[in-house]
Amino acid sequence: MFVSLLRKLHLLLLAACLVPSTTYAQQSGPLVLAAASLQEAMTDAANAWTGKRHPRPVVSFAGSSALARQIEMGARADLFISADNEWMDYVAGKGLVRPQSRALLLSNRLVLIAPAASKVQMTIRPAFPLARALGNGRLAMADPDSVPAGKYGKAALMHLRVWSLVEGKLARAENVRAALALVERGETPLGIVYATDARASPRVRVVGAFPAKSHPPITYPIALLKSATNPEADAFRRFLLSREGKAIFARRGFSTR
Repeated sequence: MFVSLLRKLHLLLLAACLVPSTTYAQQSGPLVLAAASLQEAMTDAANAWTGKRHPRPVVSFAGSSALARQIEMGARADLFISADNEWMDYVAGKGLVRPQSRALLLSNRLVLIAPAASKVQMTIRPAFPLARALGNGRLAMADPDSVPAGKYGKAALMHLRVWSLVEGKLARAENVRAALALVERGETPLGIVYATDARASPRVRVVGAFPAKSHPPITYPIALLKSATNPEADAFRRFLLSREGKAIFARRGFSTR
């Protein structure tokens, strides 16, 4: 119970930090809550939007689950971009998004990574020797109980019949970028992240890609929140969904089809 209360207090404090003052909201671009895996791409998109003489969007990155709960706890933001449909559905089910604004923005792939200097070689297939490759080390991945990247990873490992062999060897991270960092620092010999995360870091290399059919499609929905007040919020949403906006994401390795 005490841990639960601490978690709620933490979320309330995070939500409070995201509530902009009226003056600030008028002087800045829209406040966007975006999945952690979108850091480089959303920064590029914000730069492009600002280059068109718009106020710069403010983007807050975290795991989709944490962002959804912040919205539920009262965070007053303009846009939400989740790394799966489930957490967008969760927020929508609370009546906190504008339904007609919801759209599919992007998709991604799931990969197994190792530190750049690692020599490990492996073919990802049913019953592949993942546990043996880990040895006494751990497998870095976002929390499979709540974070999209972790849930996709668990689904893939279950499909490939290796989950039961590595479940006790996980290094659970609060989001996919935290999992990436564990592998970058060599704290874990292997990790599961999105293909775009691996592409963003020169300190890791891709060991192999998980078959697309081994997990649910990795999709990123976007929607305006009911709390949206910034006059440019919907225009920025439409820019991200435009051909120009999607080209920005494509350059970072996302699929925009």
